[in-house]
Amino acid sequence: MLEKDLGDDLKSVLITKEEIDAKLAELAAAIDEEYAGRDVLLVGVLKGAVMVMADLARALSSHVTMDWMAVSSYGAGTQSSGVVRILKDLDTDIKGKHVLIVEDIIDSGLTLSWLLSNLGSREPASLEVVTLLRKPDAAKVDIEVKWVGFDIPNEFVVGYGLDFSERYRNLPFVGTLAPHIYGGTED
Repeated sequence: MLEKDLGDDLKSVLITKEEIDAKLAELAAAIDEEYAGRDVLLVGVLKGAVMVMADLARALSSHVTMDWMAVSSYGAGTQSSGVVRILKDLDTDIKGKHVLIVEDIIDSGLTLSWLLSNLGSREPASLEVVTLLRKPDAAKVDIEVKWVGFDIPNEFVVGYGLDFSERYRNLPFVGTLAPHIYGGTED
């Protein structure tokens, strides 16, 4: 899907495909350096992190295995509810493993905080986070994130795995959604 096919659904393109590709290569180099000589389990957070996980895994030269979790704190709206539900748990026992949580976006941080606590209780050798996007102005909890691709404004974004009502995930870039699509107002 191209930007021209979206009509007036998008307010703007925030991060281009080329910028995403370059940032993922940079993150992969840092992750490879950190985990040199060690196996890493990438834990993708469904559904949004699918694109990030796939492209990051291909950019890594470290030996990685992958697993997925699905957790949700969003309903049909654009703001996190703060109540976390596990929709799909890991298939892998992470005890003693180096675990890297792969996120598409960190918004309030409440879901990630819960996820870190949950996975930390399973006794991994290490537990770190990489995210493509972070909204510092939306944070409700302080979370240490080892690798951040881009800090972005507190606007509702779609594309590159991020959705609104399951739409726009397949966009190759990250864009801000026009408020009339989700019932918001212009700033």
